[in-house]
Amino acid sequence: MWISDFAIRRPIITITAMLALVAFGLAALANLQVDEFPDLDQPVVMVQIAYPGASPDAVERELVEPIEEAIFALSGVERGKTTSNAVDGFAQFVITFAFTKPVAEASQDVRDAISTIRGDLPTEIEEPVITRFDWSDQPIVSLTVSSNTVDPRGLTTITDPGIVSSLRSVPGVAQASVVGASYPEMTVQLRPDAMQAAGVGIEEIARAVGTQNLAAPVGRLNGAQEERAIRLKGRIEGPDGFRQLVVAQRGGAIIRLGDVADVFAGVEESRTASSYNGVRAVGINIIKAKGYSTNEVVFKLRDEIARLQATMPQGTKLTIVKDAGIRVTGSVNHVKTTLLEGAALTILVVFLFLNSWRSTVITGLALPVSVLAGFIGVWAFGFTLNSMSLLGLSLAIGILIDDAIVVRENIVRHVGMGKDHYTAAQEGTAEIGLAVAATTFSIIAVFVPIAFVTGQSGQWLKPFALSISGAVVASLFVSFSLDPMLSAYWPDPHREEHEKSWLTKLLDRFDRWFQRMTDRYARVVAWALDHRWSMVGLALASFAGAIMLQGAYGGAGFVPLSDRAEIEVIVEAPASSNLEYTMERTEAVAAIARRHPEVLYTYVSAGTPLPMRTPGVDQSHIYMKLSPAADRKISASELGVQLRKEMQAVGGVNVSVFSGGFGGAFKELQLQLRGPDAGTLAQLGEEVLAVARTVPGAVDVSLSARGPRDELTVEVDRSLAGALGLTVGQVGQAMRVAFAGIDAGDWVDASGKTRDVRLRLAPEARQRAVDLERLPLTVFGTDGSAHVVPLGQVARIGTDRAPAQVDHLDRSRVITLEANTDGRPLSEVTAAMKEKISAITFPPGYVMTEGGWNQEQNDTFTSIFTALGIAVLLMYLILVVQFGSFLDPIAILISLPLSLIGVVIALIVTGDTLNIMSLMGVMLLMGIVAKNSILLIDFAKWAREERGVPVREALIEAGRIRLRPILMTTFALIAGMLPVSIGGTEGADFYAPIGRAVIGGVITSTFLTLLVIPTFYEIIDGLRERSLAFAGRWRTKNGERRTENGERMAESG
Repeated sequence: MWISDFAIRRPIITITAMLALVAFGLAALANLQVDEFPDLDQPVVMVQIAYPGASPDAVERELVEPIEEAIFALSGVERGKTTSNAVDGFAQFVITFAFTKPVAEASQDVRDAISTIRGDLPTEIEEPVITRFDWSDQPIVSLTVSSNTVDPRGLTTITDPGIVSSLRSVPGVAQASVVGASYPEMTVQLRPDAMQAAGVGIEEIARAVGTQNLAAPVGRLNGAQEERAIRLKGRIEGPDGFRQLVVAQRGGAIIRLGDVADVFAGVEESRTASSYNGVRAVGINIIKAKGYSTNEVVFKLRDEIARLQATMPQGTKLTIVKDAGIRVTGSVNHVKTTLLEGAALTILVVFLFLNSWRSTVITGLALPVSVLAGFIGVWAFGFTLNSMSLLGLSLAIGILIDDAIVVRENIVRHVGMGKDHYTAAQEGTAEIGLAVAATTFSIIAVFVPIAFVTGQSGQWLKPFALSISGAVVASLFVSFSLDPMLSAYWPDPHREEHEKSWLTKLLDRFDRWFQRMTDRYARVVAWALDHRWSMVGLALASFAGAIMLQGAYGGAGFVPLSDRAEIEVIVEAPASSNLEYTMERTEAVAAIARRHPEVLYTYVSAGTPLPMRTPGVDQSHIYMKLSPAADRKISASELGVQLRKEMQAVGGVNVSVFSGGFGGAFKELQLQLRGPDAGTLAQLGEEVLAVARTVPGAVDVSLSARGPRDELTVEVDRSLAGALGLTVGQVGQAMRVAFAGIDAGDWVDASGKTRDVRLRLAPEARQRAVDLERLPLTVFGTDGSAHVVPLGQVARIGTDRAPAQVDHLDRSRVITLEANTDGRPLSEVTAAMKEKISAITFPPGYVMTEGGWNQEQNDTFTSIFTALGIAVLLMYLILVVQFGSFLDPIAILISLPLSLIGVVIALIVTGDTLNIMSLMGVMLLMGIVAKNSILLIDFAKWAREERGVPVREALIEAGRIRLRPILMTTFALIAGMLPVSIGGTEGADFYAPIGRAVIGGVITSTFLTLLVIPTFYEIIDGLRERSLAFAGRWRTKNGERRTENGERMAESG
């Protein structure tokens, strides 16, 4: 081959090229950002709109429906993934666009669509908040500020702006949000009895406070040579100033705000709360900016937090409760460790078979050069140094050395034939070169289609696939250049028997034993060729067995369980619950967790937005940090099962436990019930819920809908209200001020910070239905005099039940049935649940479909199997070019399904399921398994074509010659995979199914390939020979007929 010939003739250039690869690889590695997982760059836009005081059905009718109509007219909106939610006073939209849509364009399109209908939306809504939703926008660090000497208000001041402003200044920090803070405000609590006595209505007071507390520039004076700005100083400075504010006059008497309200410098009514180990605290969640490495930002944050901890007042603690840097570092270090361990085990296998430390060094040098060259590919493709790109390189260890093993073994074989090292290096590489190239390109053919898979699965798999592909290409180049060059100039020294060490003699004995096994294997091949139909039956039985075993004992899921030394719990209180009740119940749940010695601490946050959920004070989140896995007697999953049972004792809430370590607060199973009528949908949802809870293996079963719940309704008597000069809009605005509260201007506190002026009824005046009836409304007589009437005089107060949350999917109402699994694979639980639900008769227009992880699993598996189909086609075309035959590659492709029986057995024995990780192992297998068959068939064809050996003898000789490189590469591959498959550290079990699937598949496929592939090749060759013979006879017969016809025509002429 010209590459190896050039490398041998120009060793300096070869060495320089290798050093360049190493140098550029190290430079690329130094410049790679470090993250735990790949970035998922699908354009997803989130829109949040506050509509204070509006009920969920009002939010749905007045906000959700018109905005959905505008959004779904945009190009690129993906169906089945665009959702809307309406809750009390709030609407949330999650709009998913196709991956081809640029994020900036998607955000602008949504902003423009909402702007075009802004005039048709209620005037009371707050300005829409449009942000890009990113799956990676999860807190990288969470902190708590707690104290036994400082009150909540003082704790808030220490936190924000004190701590928060320092953290926001750290490079790479995009957001630092506060949970459970008590921010100062000017609190104006209206007293209805005093308002009634004074004859002042609530809307008069709101108008007076809003118009008499302001400061603004109002123009300028232009002099002859100067100009001066004019500023109105109308801002009220303190509580006393607000109390003296005139709100109305009645009968010549002045009524001041202090006469009808309690005014004081208070704190906001918090809608969030947090605690650390049961002690109320202020929480801080930090999100990194796009384009920054997680570790890079976390390291800087740790330094800043350490500085801040030293400045805390006595009795006040600043505690890190979540640190993604620890997890990222642990995950990346684990993959690095498995890479090094796999390399060491692989090199040990090479030494065992080649019995030469020089051969081992020559072969082993392919690993560091190829891996470092792989980092160049990771950098060039724009990936981060994450667990998937590193995992690709780690799993490729056995593959990267394969080419070097095969090349070096063949060179050693040629040396054994009596050739000098220079000639052996040239001819040995040339002889095996095309086969090695075919095996390498077959592996690349498997992963290139995976790299072009669209959707989230494609984004996830791309770093894995392209990292392996880049490193494999580099290993091929090294095997064709560095290996033959070193083999030519650095030969093994010849040693007499007495000069050999005990280890060398031991390996010599192993080599002689292996040679005897090779001869025996040649006889086994001969036997297999004599019983070829038995071998065909064995191949079919293995394939059928794999299918039956998977169906009977295997299971399928989306992602494997992983012990990451943490458990998360979602607590959902009844829809009408307030923040205090939610926190009281949540603390009871957290206290149960802290009884277990495995739980180091708990961090509770309530009222904060959870991933893909609308925020509400009726839901909370508990984060539990566990002791390291090595220090625990039970796994996180086992502890989660115990906690789930114990937490059921806490009444009044629904508790969901997430211990799998991946997916956070997303439940594994989601079935979506759609239909037009909210009432019917809710009724069907309850029926489905009752049935789903009876399915074995389904736990944490719940509905996405929060409700139904009790509510008060106000129906204005339009004729009576109109006679008094009141409109429905005035009544609604007064009610919103009274019960939802409004910001009636600003106030500058003593520290110089601008605070809100909050106007609403006193807490004791908004607790009962009768308080609603007594709400004072201002009416004016014909003479212009003002007096008040209670709301109950112009409206009828009633009660009703309505959903606390209304969900939409693709503009249709939807209720999602959610569940986790315990003790059964996701596929089994889903099938059992769908079977039971099918017994329920749905009215026309109501359907149930899969969503969530189920839908993602189906989409991912479909994408992977489609890519594998394309990969097999590409492999076939590569082999057609390699062998110059359309039939011979079929014998090689038959080896692919032979690995499946080993995969299934390995997954069943280890308790794993067929998930995205084990499927990645199957992908890897497709290229590996073909390699052994290529080595066998390539030599058999060479023996037939170059030496004229009959097919049977050629296959037997191919088995004898190629057995050593096949077993060397197989054992090297298994050795390289062992560290990944064993795991052993936190989170490592997430990746273990890949290694287990590959090892199981390689073992069975190697055994079956060595027996079955020669048989199939002989069968195919026999069919080809018979076809050619038949075609020859047919052409001869037709030629004779044409000759006879020509003679007859000549005679007749």
